[in-house]
Amino acid sequence: MTGNAADGTASRPLAIEARGIVKRFDGFTAVDGIDLTVPEGAIYGILGPNGAGKTTTLRMLLGIIDPDEGLRRVLGHERPHEIAHAIGYLPEERGLYPAMKAYEAIAFLGALRGLPLAEGRRRGRALLEEHGLGYAADRQIRQLSKGMAQQVQLLGTLVHDPRLVIFDEPFSGLDALNQGKLERMIRALAAKGTTVIFSTHVIAHAERLCDEVAIIAGGKVPFAGPVDLARDRIRPQVRLETRAHDGPWLQALPADARREGSFLYFSLPESGVEPLLRALIEGEAGILSLSIERAGLHDAFVAIAGEAAARALEEGAGDEA
Repeated sequence: MTGNAADGTASRPLAIEARGIVKRFDGFTAVDGIDLTVPEGAIYGILGPNGAGKTTTLRMLLGIIDPDEGLRRVLGHERPHEIAHAIGYLPEERGLYPAMKAYEAIAFLGALRGLPLAEGRRRGRALLEEHGLGYAADRQIRQLSKGMAQQVQLLGTLVHDPRLVIFDEPFSGLDALNQGKLERMIRALAAKGTTVIFSTHVIAHAERLCDEVAIIAGGKVPFAGPVDLARDRIRPQVRLETRAHDGPWLQALPADARREGSFLYFSLPESGVEPLLRALIEGEAGILSLSIERAGLHDAFVAIAGEAAARALEEGAGDEA
Protein backbone atom coordinates (compact mmCIF):
# COMPACT_ATOMS: atom_id res chain seq x y z
CA MET A 1 0.00 0.00 0.00
CA THR A 2 2.86 2.31 -0.72
CA GLY A 3 1.66 5.64 -2.06
CA ASN A 4 3.26 8.60 -3.78
CA ALA A 5 2.52 12.20 -4.57
CA ALA A 6 0.74 11.14 -7.71
CA ASP A 7 -1.76 9.22 -5.59
CA GLY A 8 -3.07 12.53 -4.30
CA THR A 9 -1.60 12.47 -0.80
CA ALA A 10 0.15 15.78 -1.45
CA SER A 11 -3.15 17.54 -2.23
CA ARG A 12 -5.10 16.30 0.81
CA PRO A 13 -5.74 18.56 3.83
CA LEU A 14 -3.12 18.09 6.52
CA ALA A 15 -3.79 16.13 9.69
CA ILE A 16 -0.39 17.11 11.10
CA GLU A 17 1.88 20.04 10.38
CA ALA A 18 5.10 20.60 12.31
CA ARG A 19 7.65 23.26 11.45
CA GLY A 20 11.05 23.47 13.10
CA ILE A 21 10.01 21.81 16.36
CA VAL A 22 12.77 21.51 18.95
CA LYS A 23 12.83 19.83 22.35
CA ARG A 24 15.67 19.93 24.87
CA PHE A 25 16.05 18.06 28.17
CA ASP A 26 18.67 19.31 30.62
CA GLY A 27 20.77 20.79 27.84
CA PHE A 28 20.41 17.74 25.55
CA THR A 29 18.62 18.35 22.26
CA ALA A 30 16.37 15.34 21.76
CA VAL A 31 14.55 16.77 18.73
CA ASP A 32 16.37 19.29 16.59
CA GLY A 33 14.24 21.30 14.18
CA ILE A 34 11.93 18.64 12.74
CA ASP A 35 9.50 19.41 9.91
CA LEU A 36 6.59 17.04 9.25
CA THR A 37 3.44 17.19 7.12
CA VAL A 38 0.97 14.31 7.31
CA PRO A 39 -2.01 14.29 4.90
CA GLU A 40 -5.41 13.30 6.24
CA GLY A 41 -6.17 9.63 5.66
CA ALA A 42 -2.53 8.65 5.18
CA ILE A 43 -0.60 5.86 6.85
CA TYR A 44 2.55 7.66 7.97
CA GLY A 45 5.58 6.02 9.51
CA ILE A 46 8.24 7.60 11.69
CA LEU A 47 11.21 5.34 11.14
CA GLY A 48 14.38 5.36 13.20
CA PRO A 49 16.47 3.52 15.79
CA ASN A 50 15.67 3.54 19.49
CA GLY A 51 16.70 6.84 21.03
CA ALA A 52 16.42 8.76 17.74
CA GLY A 53 13.68 11.09 19.03
CA LYS A 54 10.57 9.28 17.76
CA THR A 55 8.67 9.16 21.06
CA THR A 56 9.54 12.76 21.96
CA THR A 57 8.24 13.88 18.58
CA LEU A 58 4.96 11.99 19.02
CA ARG A 59 4.48 13.40 22.53
CA MET A 60 4.90 16.93 21.20
CA LEU A 61 2.33 16.28 18.48
CA LEU A 62 -0.09 14.97 21.10
CA GLY A 63 0.45 17.93 23.44
CA ILE A 64 1.81 15.73 26.23
CA ILE A 65 4.88 17.96 26.15
CA ASP A 66 5.35 21.29 24.39
CA PRO A 67 8.14 22.08 21.94
CA ASP A 68 10.75 24.59 23.03
CA GLU A 69 10.72 26.05 19.54
CA GLY A 70 8.69 25.72 16.38
CA LEU A 71 5.06 25.29 15.36
CA ARG A 72 2.83 22.23 15.52
CA ARG A 73 -0.72 22.03 14.24
CA VAL A 74 -2.87 18.92 14.77
CA LEU A 75 -6.18 18.63 12.89
CA GLY A 76 -5.98 22.39 12.41
CA HIS A 77 -5.37 23.18 16.10
CA GLU A 78 -2.16 24.55 17.59
CA ARG A 79 -3.18 23.20 21.03
CA PRO A 80 -3.74 19.45 20.65
CA HIS A 81 -5.63 19.20 23.95
CA GLU A 82 -8.51 21.06 22.30
CA ILE A 83 -9.19 18.10 20.02
CA ALA A 84 -8.14 15.22 22.31
CA HIS A 85 -11.52 13.57 21.66
CA ALA A 86 -10.56 13.18 17.99
CA ILE A 87 -7.22 11.48 18.70
CA GLY A 88 -6.39 7.92 19.69
CA TYR A 89 -2.98 7.22 21.23
CA LEU A 90 -1.27 3.92 22.00
CA PRO A 91 1.95 4.59 23.94
CA GLU A 92 4.94 2.29 23.78
CA GLU A 93 4.79 1.77 27.54
CA ARG A 94 1.39 0.16 27.90
CA GLY A 95 -0.64 -0.59 30.97
CA LEU A 96 -4.17 -1.44 32.06
CA TYR A 97 -5.74 -1.80 35.49
CA PRO A 98 -5.35 -5.54 36.26
CA ALA A 99 -8.69 -5.84 38.09
CA MET A 100 -10.76 -4.30 35.26
CA LYS A 101 -12.74 -6.54 32.96
CA ALA A 102 -11.70 -6.35 29.31
CA TYR A 103 -14.80 -4.53 28.07
CA GLU A 104 -14.63 -2.09 31.01
CA ALA A 105 -10.97 -1.32 30.25
CA ILE A 106 -11.95 -0.38 26.70
CA ALA A 107 -14.79 1.79 28.00
CA PHE A 108 -12.48 3.48 30.50
CA LEU A 109 -9.98 4.41 27.79
CA GLY A 110 -12.81 5.78 25.67
CA ALA A 111 -14.09 7.82 28.61
CA LEU A 112 -10.68 9.49 28.88
CA ARG A 113 -11.34 10.81 25.35
CA GLY A 114 -14.87 12.00 26.09
CA LEU A 115 -16.93 8.91 25.19
CA PRO A 116 -19.85 8.32 27.62
CA LEU A 117 -19.07 5.31 29.80
CA ALA A 118 -22.26 3.42 28.96
CA GLU A 119 -21.62 3.81 25.24
CA GLY A 120 -18.02 2.76 25.76
CA ARG A 121 -19.13 -0.44 27.48
CA ARG A 122 -21.50 -1.23 24.62
CA ARG A 123 -18.80 -0.55 22.03
CA GLY A 124 -16.23 -2.43 24.08
CA ARG A 125 -18.23 -5.66 23.94
CA ALA A 126 -18.96 -5.15 20.25
CA LEU A 127 -15.29 -4.56 19.41
CA LEU A 128 -14.19 -7.63 21.35
CA GLU A 129 -16.74 -9.73 19.46
CA GLU A 130 -15.67 -8.24 16.13
CA HIS A 131 -12.02 -9.08 16.78
CA GLY A 132 -12.59 -12.62 18.01
CA LEU A 133 -12.25 -11.82 21.72
CA GLY A 134 -15.89 -11.82 22.75
CA TYR A 135 -15.30 -14.79 25.03
CA ALA A 136 -12.88 -12.68 27.08
CA ALA A 137 -15.12 -9.62 27.55
CA ASP A 138 -15.81 -10.37 31.24
CA ARG A 139 -12.33 -11.57 32.11
CA GLN A 140 -10.11 -9.38 34.21
CA ILE A 141 -7.01 -7.99 32.53
CA ARG A 142 -4.83 -10.05 34.88
CA GLN A 143 -6.47 -13.19 33.46
CA LEU A 144 -5.51 -12.36 29.88
CA SER A 145 -2.34 -13.28 28.03
CA LYS A 146 0.06 -10.45 27.22
CA GLY A 147 -1.02 -10.49 23.58
CA MET A 148 -4.72 -10.35 24.48
CA ALA A 149 -4.13 -7.48 26.90
CA GLN A 150 -2.30 -5.59 24.15
CA GLN A 151 -5.27 -6.11 21.83
CA VAL A 152 -7.63 -4.79 24.52
CA GLN A 153 -5.56 -1.63 24.89
CA LEU A 154 -5.45 -1.25 21.12
CA LEU A 155 -9.25 -1.48 20.94
CA GLY A 156 -9.46 1.06 23.76
CA THR A 157 -7.38 3.40 21.57
CA LEU A 158 -10.00 3.15 18.81
CA VAL A 159 -13.30 2.86 20.71
CA HIS A 160 -14.18 6.58 20.41
CA ASP A 161 -13.75 6.56 16.58
CA PRO A 162 -10.84 8.99 16.42
CA ARG A 163 -9.96 10.89 13.23
CA LEU A 164 -6.26 10.56 14.01
CA VAL A 165 -4.55 7.54 15.59
CA ILE A 166 -0.97 7.66 16.83
CA PHE A 167 0.80 4.42 17.70
CA ASP A 168 4.23 4.40 19.36
CA GLU A 169 6.02 1.15 18.40
CA PRO A 170 2.70 -0.69 18.08
CA PHE A 171 4.24 -3.96 16.87
CA SER A 172 6.55 -4.27 19.86
CA GLY A 173 5.94 -7.49 21.76
CA LEU A 174 3.39 -8.88 19.30
CA ASP A 175 3.84 -12.32 17.76
CA ALA A 176 3.66 -12.75 13.98
CA LEU A 177 -0.06 -13.58 14.03
CA ASN A 178 -1.00 -10.47 15.99
CA GLN A 179 1.37 -8.32 13.94
CA GLY A 180 -0.57 -9.39 10.87
CA LYS A 181 -3.88 -8.56 12.58
CA LEU A 182 -2.58 -5.10 13.49
CA GLU A 183 -1.40 -4.46 9.93
CA ARG A 184 -4.86 -5.33 8.62
CA MET A 185 -6.44 -3.08 11.23
CA ILE A 186 -4.22 -0.16 10.23
CA ARG A 187 -5.16 -0.62 6.57
CA ALA A 188 -8.85 -0.77 7.51
CA LEU A 189 -8.57 2.46 9.50
CA ALA A 190 -6.96 4.26 6.57
CA ALA A 191 -9.58 2.85 4.18
CA LYS A 192 -12.31 4.64 6.12
CA GLY A 193 -10.37 7.92 6.18
CA THR A 194 -8.63 7.76 9.56
CA THR A 195 -5.10 9.15 9.64
CA VAL A 196 -2.65 6.67 11.15
CA ILE A 197 0.82 7.61 12.37
CA PHE A 198 3.10 5.02 13.87
CA SER A 199 6.71 4.96 14.96
CA THR A 200 8.83 1.90 14.37
CA HIS A 201 12.40 0.68 14.21
CA VAL A 202 11.38 -2.23 11.94
CA ILE A 203 11.72 -1.23 8.28
CA ALA A 204 9.51 -4.07 7.00
CA HIS A 205 6.41 -2.66 8.72
CA ALA A 206 6.97 0.80 7.28
CA GLU A 207 7.67 -0.56 3.79
CA ARG A 208 4.53 -2.70 3.75
CA LEU A 209 2.13 -0.19 5.21
CA CYS A 210 3.15 3.42 4.75
CA ASP A 211 2.16 5.99 2.16
CA GLU A 212 4.86 8.29 3.52
CA VAL A 213 7.67 8.11 6.07
CA ALA A 214 9.88 10.39 8.06
CA ILE A 215 13.37 8.99 8.63
CA ILE A 216 14.66 10.24 11.97
CA ALA A 217 18.19 9.91 13.29
CA GLY A 218 19.87 11.88 16.04
CA GLY A 219 16.84 14.08 16.57
CA LYS A 220 16.82 15.25 12.94
CA VAL A 221 14.77 14.27 9.90
CA PRO A 222 17.00 13.94 6.84
CA PHE A 223 14.05 12.73 4.78
CA ALA A 224 10.26 13.04 4.96
CA GLY A 225 7.99 12.14 2.10
CA PRO A 226 6.55 9.30 -0.01
CA VAL A 227 8.18 5.89 0.39
CA ASP A 228 8.74 5.68 -3.35
CA LEU A 229 10.65 8.96 -3.28
CA ALA A 230 12.93 7.62 -0.54
CA ARG A 231 13.62 4.47 -2.57
CA ASP A 232 14.34 6.59 -5.63
CA ARG A 233 17.31 8.13 -3.80
CA ILE A 234 19.17 4.99 -4.93
CA ARG A 235 19.36 3.91 -8.56
CA PRO A 236 17.73 0.56 -9.43
CA GLN A 237 19.99 -2.42 -8.90
CA VAL A 238 20.93 -4.86 -11.69
CA ARG A 239 21.68 -8.55 -11.23
CA LEU A 240 23.47 -10.03 -14.24
CA GLU A 241 24.60 -13.57 -15.03
CA THR A 242 26.72 -14.17 -18.12
CA ARG A 243 28.26 -17.17 -19.83
CA ALA A 244 31.57 -15.33 -20.31
CA HIS A 245 33.45 -14.14 -17.25
CA ASP A 246 35.79 -11.77 -19.03
CA GLY A 247 35.85 -9.58 -22.12
CA PRO A 248 35.52 -5.99 -23.36
CA TRP A 249 31.89 -5.89 -22.26
CA LEU A 250 33.10 -5.51 -18.66
CA GLN A 251 34.07 -1.93 -19.54
CA ALA A 252 30.37 -1.12 -20.01
CA LEU A 253 29.59 -1.92 -16.37
CA PRO A 254 29.58 0.91 -13.81
CA ALA A 255 32.34 1.32 -11.24
CA ASP A 256 30.25 -0.15 -8.40
CA ALA A 257 29.91 -3.56 -10.14
CA ARG A 258 30.80 -6.46 -7.86
CA ARG A 259 30.81 -10.18 -8.40
CA GLU A 260 29.12 -12.58 -5.99
CA GLY A 261 29.40 -16.17 -7.17
CA SER A 262 28.17 -16.38 -10.74
CA PHE A 263 26.33 -13.05 -10.57
CA LEU A 264 27.37 -9.44 -11.08
CA TYR A 265 25.55 -6.72 -9.11
CA PHE A 266 25.62 -3.00 -9.93
CA SER A 267 23.52 0.16 -10.16
CA LEU A 268 21.61 0.71 -13.38
CA PRO A 269 23.64 3.21 -15.45
CA GLU A 270 22.07 6.64 -15.95
CA SER A 271 22.02 5.93 -19.69
CA GLY A 272 19.48 3.17 -19.03
CA VAL A 273 19.32 -0.51 -19.86
CA GLU A 274 19.40 -0.38 -23.68
CA PRO A 275 23.05 0.77 -24.09
CA LEU A 276 24.03 -1.81 -21.47
CA LEU A 277 22.28 -4.61 -23.34
CA ARG A 278 23.88 -3.53 -26.61
CA ALA A 279 27.37 -3.62 -25.04
CA LEU A 280 26.75 -7.05 -23.54
CA ILE A 281 25.47 -8.49 -26.81
CA GLU A 282 28.17 -6.93 -29.00
CA GLY A 283 30.84 -7.98 -26.49
CA GLU A 284 29.56 -11.59 -26.58
CA ALA A 285 29.00 -11.72 -22.84
CA GLY A 286 26.36 -14.41 -23.31
CA ILE A 287 23.51 -13.16 -21.11
CA LEU A 288 22.05 -15.98 -19.03
CA SER A 289 19.84 -13.77 -16.85
CA LEU A 290 19.37 -10.06 -16.18
CA SER A 291 16.99 -8.54 -13.63
CA ILE A 292 16.46 -4.97 -12.48
CA GLU A 293 15.13 -4.35 -8.97
CA ARG A 294 14.12 -1.13 -7.35
CA ALA A 295 16.01 -0.32 -4.16
CA GLY A 296 14.28 -1.30 -0.93
CA LEU A 297 13.51 1.01 1.95
CA HIS A 298 16.38 -0.49 3.96
CA ASP A 299 18.92 0.54 1.32
CA ALA A 300 17.28 3.96 1.14
CA PHE A 301 17.54 4.31 4.92
CA VAL A 302 21.26 3.52 4.80
CA ALA A 303 21.80 6.08 2.03
CA ILE A 304 19.79 8.78 3.80
CA ALA A 305 20.58 8.28 7.49
CA GLY A 306 24.00 6.64 7.29
CA GLU A 307 25.56 3.33 8.24
CA ALA A 308 25.65 4.06 12.00
CA ALA A 309 21.91 4.79 12.17
CA ALA A 310 21.19 1.71 10.06
CA ARG A 311 23.24 -0.50 12.40
CA ALA A 312 21.39 0.92 15.42
CA LEU A 313 18.09 0.24 13.65
CA GLU A 314 19.07 -3.36 12.90
CA GLU A 315 20.25 -3.92 16.48
CA GLY A 316 16.89 -2.69 17.77
CA ALA A 317 15.01 -4.94 15.36
CA GLY A 318 17.23 -7.85 16.41
CA ASP A 319 16.46 -7.21 20.07
CA GLU A 320 12.75 -7.18 19.23
CA ALA A 321 13.00 -10.52 17.44
